[in-house]
Amino acid sequence: MIAGVDEVGRGSLIGPVYAAAVILNKNINKNEIKDSKKLNKKKREILAKYIKKNSIWAVASASLKEVEKVNILNASILAMKRAIKKLKMKPKIVLIDGNKSPEIKNYLIKTIIKGDQKIPEISAASIIAKVSRDKLIRVMSKKFKSYKWDLNAGYGTKEHIRAIKKFGITKFHRKTFKPIHKILSLKKN
Repeated sequence: MIAGVDEVGRGSLIGPVYAAAVILNKNINKNEIKDSKKLNKKKREILAKYIKKNSIWAVASASLKEVEKVNILNASILAMKRAIKKLKMKPKIVLIDGNKSPEIKNYLIKTIIKGDQKIPEISAASIIAKVSRDKLIRVMSKKFKSYKWDLNAGYGTKEHIRAIKKFGITKFHRKTFKPIHKILSLKKN
């Protein structure tokens, strides 16, 4: 019983960070499951449904407030810990994408750099986390259309930075992040 864990939204300038934990069923076809960044939106959504039907999975997040309070790395680790603890079954080992992980008593946890490209369980977690966060971002985008979050997921694209400079910072922006903090500093001076 291997659980794969990955987070999404760490580099975004807005909103919460998400993580998913996935234990794939033995009979699942792992051939299609790839790192979420290598799949288009439609394929990710199809695979997310397939994975959810054929696995034990959990999604968790760390709020914008938590990102601001403890920093993005610690918020990511918090989201991962929550996702792992939400699984309906305890895995024998937890494999996490990257080189940082939460410490959870009585859990065997191992980090794997580029694990989302190597381990199907981690790839599956990346898909579930990405689709879950994208759903929230689409809802947020409806209120703030000028920022085109539905297209950039809140990442610091030229278009998004231009919109911030023109329309200002929203309540969803991570004010401790450099591009946002820099713009806020300029406005104070």
